[in-house]
Amino acid sequence: MKPYWLAGCCVGLLSLAGLPLQAQSVISAKSGLVHYAEGAVFLEDQKIDPKFGSFPEVKEKAVLRTEEGRAEVLLNPGVFLRLGENSSFRMITNRLIDTRIELVTGSAVVEADEIGKDTGVAIVCKDATVSLRKTGVYRFDLQPAGLRVYSGEASVQLNGQNLVVPGGKMLPFEGESAGVVTKFDKEDTDSLTRWSRRRGEYVAMANVSAAKSLRESGSSLYSSVWQWNPYFGMMTFIPARGVLSSAYGFQFWSPLAVHRVFYVPPPTHYAGGAMGGSPLGYGAMPHSTGGYSGTMAAASAARSASPAAASHSGSTAAPSAGVSSVGHGSGGGGGRGGR
Repeated sequence: MKPYWLAGCCVGLLSLAGLPLQAQSVISAKSGLVHYAEGAVFLEDQKIDPKFGSFPEVKEKAVLRTEEGRAEVLLNPGVFLRLGENSSFRMITNRLIDTRIELVTGSAVVEADEIGKDTGVAIVCKDATVSLRKTGVYRFDLQPAGLRVYSGEASVQLNGQNLVVPGGKMLPFEGESAGVVTKFDKEDTDSLTRWSRRRGEYVAMANVSAAKSLRESGSSLYSSVWQWNPYFGMMTFIPARGVLSSAYGFQFWSPLAVHRVFYVPPPTHYAGGAMGGSPLGYGAMPHSTGGYSGTMAAASAARSASPAAASHSGSTAAPSAGVSSVGHGSGGGGGRGGR
C-alpha cells in the first residue's frame, strides 16, 4: 500500500504548493520540541497526549521517556532525535549554540541534516560524549553501550581519549572492545532505524509547500528554520538557501530555490483565449510517476534546465532563530509513524 500512499501524497504536495499556509509558526529559539509521539510517551511523569497544532517542550533537566511507544524531538534546525521503545533521555542544555542530551536508557537515532558552525549537538552516553561533526545518521544504544555511524562523522571523548568515528564504523563504550573503532554492516537494521528513515521522508515531503508559502508571504529568511505546515499536520525543515540533500537522501528546498523551480508565470491572454498554457489559462505542469521520487526527479530536471537555480549538498547557514515578520507559535506533532 505504501507506493499508492506516496503517490497520493505526491499529488497533494504539488497541488498544495500553490496554496498559502495560514497561521505559520517558526520554532527555532531552543532545542527540545516533541514533534511527534506514538504510543506511551511521557514527559517527566505526564503522558503526552498529541494534539493538532500543539506540542510540548523538553526543558533543561527534564526527562522524556517511552514505554511501548516512540517519539521524535526537534533539536537544532535540521537535527532530529528519534527515541525508540522503552528508552529515555535527559535534556542537559537546550541552547542552540550548545545542545547537550544524555541518553539514560534504551536507544535513539539522530538524523543530522545540517550542522551549523555556530551551533553544537552533543550526546552523552555512559562515559562517552559524542559531538556530531557532519551531517549524517547516528545510532546510540545503552545495552550494550555504543555508537554506530551510518553516515557522517562523530568526535567522541571516552576515558581520556579523543576518537573520530566515520561513516560505516562503530565504537563500543564498554567491555573488552571499548574505545576500538570497527566496521559494521549498515544493512543490518531494526525497527527503530527503519522508522527513523520513514519519518525523515515524511518530513521532507512537507517541505515543498511550506517553503513555497514562506516565499510568497514576503518573509525574509536569513537562517535555517523549523516551519509548521498545517496541511501535512507537521513541522518541516527549511534551509536558508539552495536545495539541501538530507542524510537519508531526500531533498529540503529553500524558499528561493523552490520558487525558481515550481513558479508558473501567469498566462498571457489574447482574443482567442490563453497562450502558453491550457485552453482554460492554467499553467501546464509535466507529468511524472514514481511518487515522491518521481516528483523530485521532475524538479531536478527543471533545476538542471535553469542555470539560475542553485543547489547544494549542505547549507552553510547557521541554524538559529530567524524569520522576520513571522510570529513564533506552536505547531503540532503530526505525520505518519508506522513501524
